[in-house]
Amino acid sequence: MEVIYTGLRQTPEQIVEAALQEDVQVVGLSILSGAHNHLLPPVVKMLRERGASDVLVVGGGVIPADDIPGLLEAGIAAIFTPGTPTTVTIDFIKEHVK
Repeated sequence: MEVIYTGLRQTPEQIVEAALQEDVQVVGLSILSGAHNHLLPPVVKMLRERGASDVLVVGGGVIPADDIPGLLEAGIAAIFTPGTPTTVTIDFIKEHVK
């Protein structure tokens, strides 16, 4: 896998623009700020609006269990919380990207 790191404190618009410019298959977002409900769903929405609904979006970080169902319903493919082995994330991506 090739990883393109865009840095901290990116807006959903910046994330989507980078994903489209780089023609990515997966967007992985790490959220430690507690803003996951405000940042993750707009990324999925904007990707869909820009014709990139096939981009897999996954999230991780400090995300309360109560918030995960809503994020999944919003189109986030998976949420990986603290302590998730890296191999679990890698396996998920390999299973869901053709």
